[in-house]
Amino acid sequence: MNKFIKRMLGLALSAALFAGMTQDVFAATVINGSYVKGDNENNPLVTQSYGADPGVMVYNDTVYIYTTNDSEEFAGNNENTYGKINQLNCYSSKDLVNWTDHGAFNIAGRNGAAKWANNSWAPTVCWKRINGKDKFFLYFANNASSIGVLTADSPTGPWRDPIGRAFITKSTPNCNVEWLFDPAVLIDSDGTGYLYFGGGVPRGQDAHPRTARVIKLGNDMISTSGTAAMIDAPYLFEDSGINKIGNTYYYSYCSNWNCRDGFRNATIQVMTSRNPMGPFTYQGEIMGNPAQFFNGSGGNNHHQIFEFKGQYYMAYHTHTVETQVVRRNLGYRTTHIDRVNVSNGRISAIKQTLNGVPMNPSVNPYEWVQAETMFTQAGIQVRGNSDGNAWVSDINNGDFTKTKGVKFTKGVSAITATVQSNGNGSIEVREGSQNGTLLGTINISGTNGSFKDFTGNVKNVSGTKDICLVFRGNFAFDRWKATDANGSTVNPEPQPTQPSGQNVNTNSTANIANGWYYLKNTNSQKYLTVEGNKAAAATNVCISTGTGVDGQKWYVENLGNGYISLKSGLGNYMLDVAEGKGDDGVNIQIYNAYAHDPQQFVVKNTKKNGVYTIATKASKEVRYVDVYEHKKADGTNVCQWLYYGNPNQEWIFEPVQNQSQPSNPQPSNPQPSNPEPSNPQPTQPTAESGLTAKATINSWGSGYTANIKVSNNTGKNVNGWTLKLKKSEVKMDSSWNVNVKESGDYYVITPVDWNSSIANGGSVEFGFNGTGNVSNNIYIDVQ
Repeated sequence: MNKFIKRMLGLALSAALFAGMTQDVFAATVINGSYVKGDNENNPLVTQSYGADPGVMVYNDTVYIYTTNDSEEFAGNNENTYGKINQLNCYSSKDLVNWTDHGAFNIAGRNGAAKWANNSWAPTVCWKRINGKDKFFLYFANNASSIGVLTADSPTGPWRDPIGRAFITKSTPNCNVEWLFDPAVLIDSDGTGYLYFGGGVPRGQDAHPRTARVIKLGNDMISTSGTAAMIDAPYLFEDSGINKIGNTYYYSYCSNWNCRDGFRNATIQVMTSRNPMGPFTYQGEIMGNPAQFFNGSGGNNHHQIFEFKGQYYMAYHTHTVETQVVRRNLGYRTTHIDRVNVSNGRISAIKQTLNGVPMNPSVNPYEWVQAETMFTQAGIQVRGNSDGNAWVSDINNGDFTKTKGVKFTKGVSAITATVQSNGNGSIEVREGSQNGTLLGTINISGTNGSFKDFTGNVKNVSGTKDICLVFRGNFAFDRWKATDANGSTVNPEPQPTQPSGQNVNTNSTANIANGWYYLKNTNSQKYLTVEGNKAAAATNVCISTGTGVDGQKWYVENLGNGYISLKSGLGNYMLDVAEGKGDDGVNIQIYNAYAHDPQQFVVKNTKKNGVYTIATKASKEVRYVDVYEHKKADGTNVCQWLYYGNPNQEWIFEPVQNQSQPSNPQPSNPQPSNPEPSNPQPTQPTAESGLTAKATINSWGSGYTANIKVSNNTGKNVNGWTLKLKKSEVKMDSSWNVNVKESGDYYVITPVDWNSSIANGGSVEFGFNGTGNVSNNIYIDVQ
C-alpha cells in the first residue's frame, strides 16, 4: 500500500490485463447499506469495516488478523488517500467462518500509542515467550518513511511504545531505500527474530529494484542486530512476506507495474533460501491480481501466508465489498482467506474465491458469545476502546447479525442479551436468516446509559443452527447467551483432576483480614510487584526488591464466598489471571477491576506459621501464584502453576502499617509478619489521594434516591475516573449522568463524555434510584 495507489488502480483495471480469466459470481446482497454474504461465501471475512494489508498471527488455536483501517478514510464517494489512517483493525476466529471484531486500535498520532508517527499501515504481529511470559510485538509502517514497533501482553493490547521513536529508519544500516514499509516478521525455530520490509522502484530499475531488506532482531524483538541485507527480488514493488516451511525460507512479495520477461503486474511472487538472511532464489508467481478473480476488484496486492491446524492459508485483500456497495473502485479493501497447497517444497498457484475456506464452525451458546462475533451483518458497526473490548453499535430497525454453527446440544429455552438502550426495542431471534423462523423475541427497555441483561423465551431447538439476531430500535449490544431446555444458564464444566504423581494441597483455607499488605515470596525474599510501577491494564506482575512503592501494595478484600481479591495500590486494578485461563504458565498481571473468576483467589495455610500459598479460582484452585522457575532475580515473572509446595509458591502477607506513609518492606533477613493482627481496621482503598466521593441518600423505606458527588483535590486535573459500589449494599434500578456495568459483587460506574474530566478543586455529580432499604453510610471506592 502506498500513496501511488491511484496510478496502480488505473493499470489494474485494464481489461487486457487478465483477459479471458474466470471470475467469481457474487451471491451477496446489499441490505441497509451493507454487504451481506451468501451462505456459501466465507469471504470476505468481515463486512462491517474496510481493512487492508492483512497481517496474521496464530496464538492459542486462534487466528488473529490485523489490518490497515481503511474505514478511517471512507465517507461514501471519496477516494482513499491513506493519509488519515492511524488505526489498525483486529479480528479473530477459531473456525475461519465466524470472526470477532475487536474494534480499531489507536496506533499513531496524538491519540495513538506511537505519538511520533503520522500513520499506521500494513501491520505484522508475532509473539515470543520472554522470561516466562508471552509477549506480543506489532510492527507497522509510518507511511513510507519508517517502521514502528509496539508491544503488548495480549493479542488485543493495549499496545505500548517501548522505545518512543521509529524502529527502522533510513539511518538504520543499509536501509536507505525508496519506501520503508510493509514489514513482515519471522521468529525462527531457535527463537531468533527477523524483520523483512522495503519497497519502491528507483528510476530505470524495474527488473531489479533491490529495495527489499531483511534485518536480524535482538532477543528483545525491539532492537536490531547487525546490518540489513538486500533481497534482490525481481520486479519487486512492495508487500514483504516470510514463512519457514520445513528447512526452507519463503520470501514472497508483490510485483510492480512495469513487468516484462514473463512477469505479470501486481501479482504475488515467491523466492526461497536456506538462510533467513538470504540470498534468495526466484521460484515463480503464486497468486494473480484480484482483478483476475473479481470483476472491478483490481488494485495493489497484499498478502500473508500462515499455518493453522496443519493447513496453510493465504490472507489477502480485495475490493469485493466496495464494488458491490459503492459500485466504484475507490481504494477501500477487505480481507479474504483461501487455502494454500505446498508440495515437494513448492507453493501451487492460489485461487482467490468468495467461498473461502470450508470449515465447521462451532459456537457454544451456553457461554457468553460476544455480539461482535459474526459470520455476516447488515447495517451495524463495531465500536471499541482500543484495548480489544468492543460492542455492536449504530443499530437501526431491521439491522441484524448472523452467527454460523451455533451448537444447541442441550436445547434452548431462553436467550439473554446485554444491551445499552435509551428507549424501548427488541431483538428477534431467528433461525437461518433475517427472514427465517422466529424462535423468540427479547424485549428491551431504557437502561439509563448502562449495560443491562434482558431475557426472552424462545422455542426449543437442538443441534447445530445458524442464528440471526434482528434488531428493532436503537441500542448498543454487547453479548448474548442461551439458557438450555432445562432452564440452566451454566455450561457444566468437568472438575479438573490433578495429574498422576502431583501433590494435592489439602491444607486448610486461611483467613486473611481485609487491609493493605505487601506480599513477599519466601524463596526469593522479593515482593510481588507491578512491573515498572505502571498503572495500566494488562501490566505484568513480577518480583522485585522491596521499596514500598504503590505497585507493591495489595488490598485484600474478602468477597464472602471463600475467595479474596487483591487490589493494586496503583488504582482500580486487580491481580488477574490473564484471559482467565487455567493452564500452567498463564501470566499473572493487573487488569481493570471487575471481580470475576480471574480476579479471585483463595489463600491456603502451610505448615509454616505466617506463610501461605495462593490458589487461583480461574484454575479451579488447582494452580497457584508461582515465581517462574524458582528464580530470585528482580523482574522474574509471576505466573500460575500446579501446586508443588515449594518456596517459590509461598507468600507472606506483611501489613502496610501506614497507608498514607507506608513503611518500606526490607528484603534482607525479614521476619515473617502475622497477617492477622488483632482487631484489624479495614481500610477503604483509594487510588489517588484527594479524589473522594460522598453520597447523599433520600430514602422512603421501599426505595431511595442517591446523589453522589465526586470531588478532585489531588492538586491536578483528573481525566477519567471509576467508582465502585457493593451490590450487597445498594440495588440500582436506574441512573443518570454515568455508565453502569454489573461486575461480580459490584456496580462499576464510569463517567459519560461530558463529566469524564474533573478540574483540580472541582467536582461532578451523578445519581441513581434504588429499591429496598439502604444504609446512610455505603461503601464507595473511587479511582
